[in-house]
Parts: sequence; structure tokens; C-alpha cells
Amino acid sequence: MAYRIDQESRRIVTRCTGTATLAEVLAHFDELELDANCPIGSDVLLDLSDMSSVPNIGQMRTAAARTADAARKVRFGSIAIVVGNDLLFGMARVFEAFTDTHFARTSAFRSREAAETWLEGPGAN
Repeated sequence: MAYRIDQESRRIVTRCTGTATLAEVLAHFDELELDANCPIGSDVLLDLSDMSSVPNIGQMRTAAARTADAARKVRFGSIAIVVGNDLLFGMARVFEAFTDTHFARTSAFRSREAAETWLEGPGAN
């Protein structure tokens, strides 16, 4: 799991590849909260298209709860989740439901291009 912050677009771009663990996800939020370069109100592009693991519902709830904690400090904008298969698309929709109050808007996509277009479209920061 790795992330970068695009200051110009006020976007956090996080990419998960291979097997992503819950511990890595939780540590990611810790890093974001401490990152002085993370602008308040950042949109998130969460790219899971190369992720091979699939979280279970308990892990999704834990990640959603941690998102709520981080949202108090970071105050997220929109989140676009990019997935590479149907199972992850379903889990992304579950994550949307668990975190809908932590983001201005949420949506899952099957391509990065579609996600970026949506982030830049109506309702964008």
C-alpha cells in the first residue's frame, strides 16, 4: 500500500497491490493524519485494481470506523474507488455504505479513467 498527495488537485491517491492487510490499511490512516502535506478537504482516489486480497465484512467495518476517525482531522472530500474484479466492486459498494457520512460523495468504478473523470466532474471540490 502506497499513497501520494497531489497538491494541485487536492487529491490523495492511494494504491493497494497484492495482498493488503487490515494492519496496513489502519497504518495508512495514521500516516495521513500525521502528514503535514495533506490538505484539508482532499478528494481520495483509492486504486484497488491490482489488489488480490478481498477483505471480509469485519475488516470493512474496522476500516470504516478508522475512516471516521481520520475524517475528523483530514475532512475528506469525495472518494472514488477503482476495482479490478466483481468481488472487489461489491466490497467497494459495502465500504461506500459504511462510510457515506465521512465523504462528500462516494462511488466505485471499474477504471481509473472513469474515477478521475468523476472526481473532476460536477460536485468536485
